[in-house]
Amino acid sequence: MASFLPVRLNAGKSDIAQLNRLVRSGARVANEQFDEDSHLDQVIPKPWGYEYRAFVDDFFDLWALHIDAPHSTSVHVHPRKLTYLLCLGGRGVTTGLDRPDVPISAGSVLRIGPGAFHGTRNTGDEPLELIEVEVPRNKFDLIRLKDDYNRAGTAYESASLDQPQNALRSVPAFPHTRMRRRTPDRRFSFELRTGMDIFYRRRAQDLFHIPLCLSGAVERDVEILTGHPEDKRRPQTDKQYLTISAVGGS
Repeated sequence: MASFLPVRLNAGKSDIAQLNRLVRSGARVANEQFDEDSHLDQVIPKPWGYEYRAFVDDFFDLWALHIDAPHSTSVHVHPRKLTYLLCLGGRGVTTGLDRPDVPISAGSVLRIGPGAFHGTRNTGDEPLELIEVEVPRNKFDLIRLKDDYNRAGTAYESASLDQPQNALRSVPAFPHTRMRRRTPDRRFSFELRTGMDIFYRRRAQDLFHIPLCLSGAVERDVEILTGHPEDKRRPQTDKQYLTISAVGGS
């Protein structure tokens, strides 16, 4: 059976040395103010495409990235937070420091440890669609090392675009939680489901199941399940999951 465990990209000596050099030269990471940085709940335009929050609570922060061909994110680092990259569609490659490039395509999962520099480039002809799972929540935990668009050393963007037809909405059953129902192009949907529901109701259109449990946030290890029929791992029936699905089952 194929392995569905994530490829791991952890900080090494080169990452720590580079981060130490940047911090000593004056680079700083900021802290998101949950009740004040409201522009983060809108679509953030990027020189390589755009990104937006798909789900957020006080611990988990899920962002959808749309990277146009042949563009690339900056090579950057999150000193404090753990990141998972989930590929919904397209082809690309994630680059780190002093390590082999990691190819990514639909269904792949990449775990990026705190302090590991990384950047992702679209190597295909269609948009590269990613979900970025960030734990703990702090969008401003960012230092850019290199960038094709002259953003090295700059802070996270302050400009945003409102999209009222697909806005983040509160989830009544879960305090301090907001989510979107679908992507702007309506190709993918987001849905809260119990592990029990996933166990008894497997669906062909499901791509990923992300457990929203405090143990994952505290232990810095989130067991993300795929919708692949050969992925035989069972969901924890007492946990809540965010399911990402292809609309129409495509």
